[in-house]
Amino acid sequence: MLRVLAVDDEPPALEELLYLLRADPRIRSAEGATGATEALRRIGSAVDAGPDDPSAIDVVFLDIHMAGLTGLDVAQLLAGFASPPLIVFVTAHEGFAVHAFDLKAVDYVLKPVRRERLAEAVRRVAEQVGDRSAPVNDTSTDQIPVELGGVIRFIPIDEIAYAEAQGDYARLHTATGSHLVRIPLTTLEERWRSRGFVRIHRRHLVALGRIDELRLDAGSMSVRIGEAELAVSRRHTRALRDLLMRQGGR
Repeated sequence: MLRVLAVDDEPPALEELLYLLRADPRIRSAEGATGATEALRRIGSAVDAGPDDPSAIDVVFLDIHMAGLTGLDVAQLLAGFASPPLIVFVTAHEGFAVHAFDLKAVDYVLKPVRRERLAEAVRRVAEQVGDRSAPVNDTSTDQIPVELGGVIRFIPIDEIAYAEAQGDYARLHTATGSHLVRIPLTTLEERWRSRGFVRIHRRHLVALGRIDELRLDAGSMSVRIGEAELAVSRRHTRALRDLLMRQGGR
């Protein structure tokens, strides 16, 4: 049974969110705060009191655009707490999803809030609260949020074959389609290096384990991933060949 604090500086939106939360049988209690300052004060008191105190908070459902401190500011401040509550962002703005998951959010729900979508967010929270041994940031490290028709969905990183630079965006290619995310390819390269992704060109970042074939033709190199053939730039050729040789020798 979850103990919830909902934060929104628009009273009608807050009341609607609280109504939906209180109707969920997995919610023990749901209280509201009309701004970041009030929310931080209540969360601070709850953390000091300990998890067994009646004032304890398991999760904060947090709006992003508020007067004064934003929801992102609140999440950054909570990251400094010893045992902060989990965070679910509830917002009308889809463009902050990547930043939200960098801040270890469990979920990102778009307004207007649908009962079914909120129930899914509560399920995610309940799973993490129910298994204290699981890392709180499991969602953010194993999946990436993408926007599809006004809905934020989660794509497992292990399903991504390669990423393609498109300005300040990146297009993620999977076996079933592609998804555009508002994040530069250089940032993905830094984050996913430990997951086996390598840069082969200024435009492409590929999953090493997804390479089906390495092709050499008149001194130039390319890789085949499924139906796609991607050029390898000269500056990345030697490093890629060495990586594949080491991988094949294991």
